[in-house]
Amino acid sequence: MNAFPPSLRNALVLDAVASGATGALGLLAAGPLSGLTHLPPGLLRGAGAVLLPYAAFVLWLGLRTALARGLVLAVVAINALWAVESGLVLALGWVQPNALGAAFVLAQAVVVAAFGGLQWAALRNAAPRHA
Repeated sequence: MNAFPPSLRNALVLDAVASGATGALGLLAAGPLSGLTHLPPGLLRGAGAVLLPYAAFVLWLGLRTALARGLVLAVVAINALWAVESGLVLALGWVQPNALGAAFVLAQAVVVAAFGGLQWAALRNAAPRHA
């Protein structure tokens, strides 16, 4: 168990808030959002259904003062995987969104990657230093 610096806790809490908001949007407004973006409503609902429990876990993690580094590493890895998969969804043509939809997917991928980068940097800075 390690105590984490406030920067890591802040990055986790902000990640949880953003993930929760995006998840709620996907679940509660899949139809209208699909109409605006041309992203499939099932994809939006599915992403929302995945994001809400993830957000709850990351919030719980961010509010703790001490925990295993492995849990934070898991969040960093999940964020990296989400960002890469978001790019692949577009690059491989799995969906055919309009420009707004593509921007939505890319914007959330960039935000998720940024959260993962911030979390990774804060975790590395919290690592014990050997003389």
